[in-house]
Amino acid sequence: MTYYQTAHNKAARVIRLGIIGSNYGRTVLLPAFRADPRCQVVALAGSDAARTRQLADDAGIPTATGDWRTVVANPDIDAVAIATLPRLQADIALAALDAGKPVFAEKPMAGDLAAARAMRDTAARSGLPTGIDFNFHQIAPWLRAKAMLEAGAIGALRHVTVDWQVENYAVQHRVRNWKTAGGDSGGGVLGNFISHCFHYLEWFGGPLTGLQARIAGLPDDAGLQTTVTMALQYAAGPQISLAMSCASYKGPGHRIAFFGEDGTLVLDNPGPDYMRGFVLSHARRPGGFERIDAADPTDARYPDGRIAPVARLATSFLDAIDGAPRYKPNVAPGFTAGYRVQQLIDAAQRSHGLGQWIDIAAETAQEKKV
Repeated sequence: MTYYQTAHNKAARVIRLGIIGSNYGRTVLLPAFRADPRCQVVALAGSDAARTRQLADDAGIPTATGDWRTVVANPDIDAVAIATLPRLQADIALAALDAGKPVFAEKPMAGDLAAARAMRDTAARSGLPTGIDFNFHQIAPWLRAKAMLEAGAIGALRHVTVDWQVENYAVQHRVRNWKTAGGDSGGGVLGNFISHCFHYLEWFGGPLTGLQARIAGLPDDAGLQTTVTMALQYAAGPQISLAMSCASYKGPGHRIAFFGEDGTLVLDNPGPDYMRGFVLSHARRPGGFERIDAADPTDARYPDGRIAPVARLATSFLDAIDGAPRYKPNVAPGFTAGYRVQQLIDAAQRSHGLGQWIDIAAETAQEKKV
């Protein structure tokens, strides 16, 4: 019997978690889940058994293995967090759900749309809680920006721009891995970066109804998928222009601007840290910009800027397992949200291949009829 099945038994006070993935899983998910006193991380799985054993010992994790299947099959483990290559996540998640364990997965959730659909449908049939690690919308200035937009700080939204220009390690060193390879790897610039954009754009402004995308690699190596330009449309009307490249040496960072009838709201992070460094600025007619305070005292506790936002997601995931009244599904994206982003990734790939606008709203309506 899993923890989820006994969640309302008041004697059950600890959620025992197994983490599959010994890199990001150890450096970010481990401290994020440990931040919640209800959670005990009891197992770590990696591809190299000896290395994983040493990492687990160093981190105080009692069980280590080179085979993820032993984590999924372990009756003493209540839930699973996955931090592996996108194309590997579906098999692990499906097995965990079949074993009755809630699953927290990385973005993008799978290597392709069919695998993502299988994850979403299996989760829905199981009734088990799921989570996806879309973490930007849990950064303190982003939460403040969302609240201001909903309060009418800039009036009716006219349009949005996203400009994200950085150079990541994989591109700088011409590393051929999932972060640079597109297609069915689930990676490249779409999986690694644009998946976040798709999620946070809908979090800020509601459903996207269509898009047109162009995808490119380096001039001397088109096989490294690095750059995207895109036009998108909100169902509510405003348009979005997006430009993102992970091949921008000394790029200006990550900037999202919301332009409204009565003012402008900007999230801007010029630094190299993807999570830390965002400044929120607001201008209201007829005045100029002023900086909005959105400090996060929790973030200062951690050496890595990703941990505090992920800890908020982890707590919401644990709330769902625990049946806590404070659980809010819109705060903690699950497999339905992960599938939605996979749909948008698929649409962007098709748009590039066909050279045309993709009507996402029509496709979504058609899928619901099937």
